[in-house]
Parts: sequence; structure tokens; C-alpha cells
Amino acid sequence: MAFTGAHGTMPDETMPRQYVRYALYRVRPEWRARPAAERDADRQSAVEAIERFNGRMVVQRTYSTVGTRGDCDLLIWSVSERLDDFTALQTALNTSGLGPWLETAYSYLAMTKRSIYIDEHIHAGQEGSRTRVIAGKARYLFVYPFWKTRPWYQLPQEERQTMMTEHIRVGHKYPSVKIHTSYSFGLDDQEFVVAFETDSPADFLDLVMELRESRASSYTLRDTPIFTCIWMSPIEALAAIG
Repeated sequence: MAFTGAHGTMPDETMPRQYVRYALYRVRPEWRARPAAERDADRQSAVEAIERFNGRMVVQRTYSTVGTRGDCDLLIWSVSERLDDFTALQTALNTSGLGPWLETAYSYLAMTKRSIYIDEHIHAGQEGSRTRVIAGKARYLFVYPFWKTRPWYQLPQEERQTMMTEHIRVGHKYPSVKIHTSYSFGLDDQEFVVAFETDSPADFLDLVMELRESRASSYTLRDTPIFTCIWMSPIEALAAIG
């Protein structure tokens, strides 16, 4: 099964872990008024900046949010073993031809970590039992920051495990949906960032709706904003902007 929940912590990890960043950008509206040749040059400069990091990042994918969000246009999903790589990529974008018209609408920083709610022997290789991101090839990505309530962390581990086992059971009903959970404690404002890959937005909608009925859901403090993203090459995603 593809889905395994992961909203806990685990000590004594020995496997290498990765940094994860979901950066969402918007292009200032006045950029669209520039001559077509200048816009083409701006786009190409930004694409070259992004593609310079293809061999440097473990995962680097671009997605369009044009038509699905009104406050951003582009998502870059990056995974690296070096935190400094995110600074270098952002600097390259800032100094590209598109840089003067590019604004960071949202930025979520996190790190991989094993979940205490997953038995690594039973679920070996599945999300939650590993510390490395294994991206799929689904067309759609749904991303959102996530916070648990403080009372959740005061519950006995056994009670939390029972609720998360239910959470995982529901997820297993939707094998077309693959989850990536990353942890932000101390790194960013949110506690987690969760991303779901799927070729079926309807399956993801049904999954989220069913999870609302789980006991663990009552301990969710916040899980918005939610971004619906469509996988495109950098040049395609930038062309969709205008």
C-alpha cells in the first residue's frame, strides 16, 4: 500500500536524513505586459537557473498552480542532503532574468524522519519507515502545512498509536495516493509538511473526506493552505503563467 501516516517522533535515528522544501512563487502581474521576446528571455533564464541544480538536488520537480490557486503560480519541490542548496537555488532564481518579477508566496522547510507509528519491519520501504524521499511519477501533487494540537502530545503513546493505526488503515484503502510526510519542528513555523502524489484527484478528495471522520482528526489544529499542483517541466510551468 502507498499510504502510511506519520505524525510522531522517533529517537536514535542512524540513517541519513534529507531536507525538504516546497517553495511556491507568484509572478508580478506587470511582467505579462513586457514584450514577448523579453518574457521569453526571462523564462529561459529562470529555467537555466533551475536546471543547474538537477544533479545537485536529490529531488527537484516543478509544478504549476495556475488555475488551481489565485495567490501563486509555480511550485518547486526540492530535496537535498545539504540545507545550503536551498539558499543557492533561491539565489540563482533571484538573480535570473525573471528575478525582479518573482515573489515567494509561500515557503515550507522540513526534514525527513522515521515515524514512531510505523513498524519498520512490517512496513519496510514505505513512507514513514524511511528517511529518504522516493518520489513517484504522478501528475498531481497536493501539499499543505500541518499542526497538531498540544493536547495530542500529552496523550499516552498507546492511545496515539491506536488512533494512528486507524488513520493508516483508512489510507491503505487508497493505494493510488502516495504520501510524503516531513517534519518542521524548530526549522519552520509548521510542525509537518505533507504532500500527496496521485493521478486521481478524486481518490485524494475521498481519502481526505474519510480521514475527517477518524479520531486523530480531532487533534488537528490546522492543515491549510492546501495547494493543488500539476507536474510540468520548468519551461511548461513558466509558460502557463503568461
